[in-house]
Amino acid sequence: MFRVLVVDDDNALKLTVSSAFSERNYLVDQASDGEEAVNKVMATNYDLVILDVNMPRLSGLEALKQIKAYDSSIIVLMLTAYSNVKDAVEAGRQGAYNYLEKPIKSEDLVALVDRALKAHSIVKTVGLSAPAITNASDDKGLIGSSNEMKRIFSLIDKLARVDSAVLIRGESGTGKELVAHAIHMNGPRKDERFVAINCSAIPEGLIESEFFGHEKGAFTGAEGRKIGKFQYADGGTLFLDEIGDISPALQVKLLRALQEQKFTPVGSNREVEVNVRIVAATNRNLEEMIRRGEFREDLFYRLSVLPISLPPLRDRKDDILPLVQHFLEKFNDTYGAKIEGISDEARDLLLRYDWPGNIRELENVIEHAFVVESEARITVPSLPDSIRGLSRSLSRSSMAQDNVSDSAQAQPAHASTDMKFAIDLNNLDFQSQKEEFEKHFIISALKVFNGRINQTALHANIPKKTLLRKLEKYGLTAKDYQDDGD
Repeated sequence: MFRVLVVDDDNALKLTVSSAFSERNYLVDQASDGEEAVNKVMATNYDLVILDVNMPRLSGLEALKQIKAYDSSIIVLMLTAYSNVKDAVEAGRQGAYNYLEKPIKSEDLVALVDRALKAHSIVKTVGLSAPAITNASDDKGLIGSSNEMKRIFSLIDKLARVDSAVLIRGESGTGKELVAHAIHMNGPRKDERFVAINCSAIPEGLIESEFFGHEKGAFTGAEGRKIGKFQYADGGTLFLDEIGDISPALQVKLLRALQEQKFTPVGSNREVEVNVRIVAATNRNLEEMIRRGEFREDLFYRLSVLPISLPPLRDRKDDILPLVQHFLEKFNDTYGAKIEGISDEARDLLLRYDWPGNIRELENVIEHAFVVESEARITVPSLPDSIRGLSRSLSRSSMAQDNVSDSAQAQPAHASTDMKFAIDLNNLDFQSQKEEFEKHFIISALKVFNGRINQTALHANIPKKTLLRKLEKYGLTAKDYQDDGD
């Protein structure tokens, strides 16, 4: 349930507004001036604060500044009986969600708050789905603490206030569109359209028309004039997903549209001017594409004024269980179910799995379990085959480890192990002996984990990149160590 703080020195107005929110089942507190508001914010977790501008002791603008400095995730609406452009600009600069002039109808204010809290909810979901939103040069810091959540809120808040292009980078399923939507919903364009276009899903021959529109008869099948996504998003935000998949020819036209904020529809002689904010996303290595001549360097720098990098789920396993809980709540609502949690065995499998599809794959797994599960908790049999297969692999590796342990107990301590490695006393060269041990260790680990790269890296405590590099160095192929009977 959302908690709202209503702050105004007009008791009648404060009571009217508070009653309107109470009727919508919001938890409502009141304060009579800015100083009392700041103190209450520091003592209680509020989702939204409604601030009058002109108040005794501490003005609304000063209270706004202190509230945002304390917790930038709190949404603040400003109300004033004497609006002026200077205060409105300052309120926006300090992070106010909106600046409204009195009188305002209670139902209109409640509707605005509902929309604001929806934006707030998107940011919270981003906090779960993309907890390491950072500058591209900084890949540190995964969520798991309230300080990290505040950093995420703060970054989205800052990106939302400016109008520069944003480039979101990350693997498929890491939440790139969710981040783009959060930036839009918390910025000055929030009341305008958010238009998304997947560049990889449109046939090459139609993508220019999809971007810029076309005139009647511009090509075979063009039976009428069509407005493109750029024009449709005018005033709002245009999200270009998988931007790395567009052709070099379209890159040139896109660059011109970004630079001049104008374009020419297909088959037309007229220019169309637009005012859109561009947020782009990709899972491809654009720098490598630039080196190969597949992506324009000037377009790259035009798009990546503010770069954000989202990490894969396998690099932040501490977030899996909070995400599972989030999806449990979501699908309980969706399906009217009452699944209370997840069994210990199923939880362990989810934590061990490598999640190549990231957040999207985890959400699909939990939804699959909701459809199949007949118990009060998600159990192993309700998980997809991809996850249950890991259970069989772990059981096999456990048996292999038990066999090694039994063998070790039956042999003298100095006997050679299954790795069949022994020091060559005729070649006491540390580097060559170390490499020989390394090679045998990796072979043994691959055998135990059935040639699975991810499982070998995880359980043998070898960074995946290091393991791949060593395989290449020693001329080893992981598939050679897979059990054909699996």
